[in-house]
Amino acid sequence: MREIVMDTETTGLDPSSGDRLLEIGAVELFNHLPTGRTYHKYINPERDVPDEAVAIHGLTTAFLQDKPLFSQVIDEFLDFIGPDAKLVIHNASFDMKFMNAELKRCGRATLPWSRALDTLALAKEKFPGAQNSLDALCRRYGIDNSARTLHGALLDSEILAEVYLELIGGRQPDLVLAAPQPIKQAGAAEGENQEKATARQRPSPLPGRLSDAEKAAHKEFVAKMGDSAVWSRYMSITDG
Repeated sequence: MREIVMDTETTGLDPSSGDRLLEIGAVELFNHLPTGRTYHKYINPERDVPDEAVAIHGLTTAFLQDKPLFSQVIDEFLDFIGPDAKLVIHNASFDMKFMNAELKRCGRATLPWSRALDTLALAKEKFPGAQNSLDALCRRYGIDNSARTLHGALLDSEILAEVYLELIGGRQPDLVLAAPQPIKQAGAAEGENQEKATARQRPSPLPGRLSDAEKAAHKEFVAKMGDSAVWSRYMSITDG
């Protein structure tokens, strides 16, 4: 199962008022384990970045001037997230509305809400009434976020990947049971193996658990059933 943990940085809070994306970061997971593949792009928002936004993420208008437009990175972004991978996002409604606003602006199909997995909603369900910001969850799970002096899309995605794995039960890879290896048959030629594994014999048989009194009572019970009884044919087994 492929999942994309992602985060965005923006010029403000509302794309309908002209706010734009200016950074995307994403981390790939497969079967809940990081693959090492990441995606990161700074984006020219085609507008000035307000001072209050700069204070949050440190990205200035001057820094972003020579960065690509969203329309120039859209194909590589869509290739990275793929057509059906879940998008794991903290406060997913915020990032989804910005990504979809940019996609609409480029005349592309929007991302369906069904693809989003909101870790904020997951955290609120698991810790109702508690603080569930990304920093608060890092403290709760003992995840090092000391490098997070400013918001950064790729760093936040990497931290969120750790938080997400804790939220769903910890960093435990899926259980894989290896098939038993065939045992080589004694005297077989090289390359010739038994098709079925052979159980090893005990060095000495286990002692019987029936007492002499129990054996005698069983023999008497079977005798009453007559010689034609099925049990009579196997008396030698119970005698031992």
